[in-house]
Amino acid sequence: MPTYEYRCPDCADFDLVFEMKTVPDSVSCPSCPGTARRRMSAPRISSAGSAAFRLIDSTKRSAHEPTVVNSPGPGQRSGAAQKYTSNPLHKKLPRP
Repeated sequence: MPTYEYRCPDCADFDLVFEMKTVPDSVSCPSCPGTARRRMSAPRISSAGSAAFRLIDSTKRSAHEPTVVNSPGPGQRSGAAQKYTSNPLHKKLPRP
C-alpha cells in the first residue's frame, strides 16, 4: 500500500499508509488535537539500494541464463599440490 505524507500546522510532518481508494485529504494529528492536511511529495518508487537491485536482477537472470562455471568438480583439486613445506615442525613427522 502507498505511503502518504501529512503536515500538521502546529507539529511536524508524519506519514500514514492508506489504500489508494480511501485516502483522506485531512486527518487528525497523532501528537496534537489539530488537523493535518495531505501534502504533495515525490513518489517512493523503491526503498531498495543498488546492491539489492543487482541481487534481484542477477537472481532473475540466472533463472533463464545460468552462468558457466569453469572449476573442477567436487573432490578434485585445482592447481598443483605443494611439493614441500617450510615449517620446521613438519620435518619431524614420519615420511611414507
